[in-house]
Amino acid sequence: MNDPSTPTRIGLVAATAAGRRHAHTVAAAWPHARLVEGESVADALRTAWTRCDAVVAFLATGAVVRILAPLLGDKRTDPAVVVVDEAARHAVALLGGHAGGGNDLAERVGALLDARPVVTTATDAVGLPGLDTLGWPVQGAVAAVSRAILDGEPVRLITDADWPLPALPPNVHPETTAADEVADAGYRLLVTDRLVPLDGRTAVLRPPSLVAGVGASRGVPAAEVAELLHRVLAEAGLSPASLRCLASADVKADEAGILSTADALGVPLVTWPATDLAAVDVPHPSEVVRAAVGTPSVAEAAALLGPAGRTDDAALLVPKTASAMATVAVARHAPRGRLAVVGLGPGAADLRTPRAVAELRRAAVVVGLDQYLDQVRDLLRPGTRVLSSGLGAEEARARAAVAEATAGRAVALVGSGDAGVYAMASPALEYADERIDVVGVPGVTAALAAGALLGAPLGHDHAYLSLSDLHTPWEVIERRVTAAAQGDFVTIFYNPRSRARDWQLGKALGILAAHRPPDTPAGVVRNASRPGERVHLATLATLDPAVVDMYSVVVVGSSDTRLVAGRMVTPRGYRWRS
Repeated sequence: MNDPSTPTRIGLVAATAAGRRHAHTVAAAWPHARLVEGESVADALRTAWTRCDAVVAFLATGAVVRILAPLLGDKRTDPAVVVVDEAARHAVALLGGHAGGGNDLAERVGALLDARPVVTTATDAVGLPGLDTLGWPVQGAVAAVSRAILDGEPVRLITDADWPLPALPPNVHPETTAADEVADAGYRLLVTDRLVPLDGRTAVLRPPSLVAGVGASRGVPAAEVAELLHRVLAEAGLSPASLRCLASADVKADEAGILSTADALGVPLVTWPATDLAAVDVPHPSEVVRAAVGTPSVAEAAALLGPAGRTDDAALLVPKTASAMATVAVARHAPRGRLAVVGLGPGAADLRTPRAVAELRRAAVVVGLDQYLDQVRDLLRPGTRVLSSGLGAEEARARAAVAEATAGRAVALVGSGDAGVYAMASPALEYADERIDVVGVPGVTAALAAGALLGAPLGHDHAYLSLSDLHTPWEVIERRVTAAAQGDFVTIFYNPRSRARDWQLGKALGILAAHRPPDTPAGVVRNASRPGERVHLATLATLDPAVVDMYSVVVVGSSDTRLVAGRMVTPRGYRWRS
């Protein structure tokens, strides 16, 4: 239960009028949350426990513990439980903090009720990643190894490939070797798709490295596909928990037996056209298969193509193995580095998105401008490597981030505002190739922050323009400003003026003045959402470039923009207004 925006069943239990008011607030915000009734509060809580995926109890913690204690089973399957006090001051993640999503639910309930979330899981309390929060299955002595990490005891991190893991503390010592060749010595965290002996000091993270290619006759039973797949994996010493997906031909996209097997494993089914499968070099092509589906291989070719359609990072571990109606082959795909390009927003912490924070905590390496990194150092996990540089080193930062990701690491490249708007996304993606996975994290732009402070100047068509001629010739900038003026766009100027570039803004305002009235509203916002924030309203005729610097955004209205109660407003043009 990780996101109340998804249709998860959340049971709400309350005993008092105040508790019911809080419960109704939650129910009104989340359609999938409902108040659970019973002959008594205890009955209602037991009903919510058995019928819902998560429970929010507006009760005393002690009462909830006493009622639910006899019902506790397995943290992997028990519902998450959050307890909220009578005054809605605290939202306590009582059960299922990691596995059940209770910590996340407490955060969200707290945000909804203006209550303080109380999270007591040890890894969260000290800012370390919980082994069961990394997005991969984890097996073995999870609690013992987690405790060793928390206590600062030496833990060997043994991987058979360079997987993009988040930052881990310095007492976790990385090694790269075959996991099944390591003798037991102390605490170990293995990252492998192989079946390995487990003991009381070993936890195993299962990376998504395996792809099972599946071919089948029409109407194949799901039980036959599942039995063959599990047998093949077991005989090869491979864990089904490391399956990234099942893969097949397009003609099998609706094959119920394959789909049911994928659903049971919790992985997607990826299918490919016969022409793509036919282009893959396989050890065991079949003309019989070619005659039936248009490609000499389904299982082997699909396993090698995997989810991304690339075979250069794949190795066939298990050649095709057949049963009466199904065929399975298994390939291992090499790790791919991960580059998150993160927009931090305009500066204020409360304008930074939760996804940006999550990506910063997911990364082992964070790259960025020194002044931006200073804003988020408190969010980074212990052990995070920080690569900072000063103004003017954009290309070097982009190359460094891509190089780290290409080496198989989890990297966050940060920038202010939105990383795709005059920021680091485009220089980084010029160098990033198909060897890495790229995640874009949008942020609140400086223009949006400035627009909110000015009123509603961006209510209709608008154009963003940078006046910096460091990388773009002024002739090109001038032509674009002229086009925006002729099109009567609201115009937002980034990089409007600096000590070395003090004439461009005046020139740009003159171009706009030739196409719209002198009393057109204009605004300057300096340090939007940061200390020293300043808002200056003027007109196109009276705007003084001297009040503008590189920390400013300039917004010039269109011919329809007007001042209403001291705010810039560009009408949307709705017909009902007339």
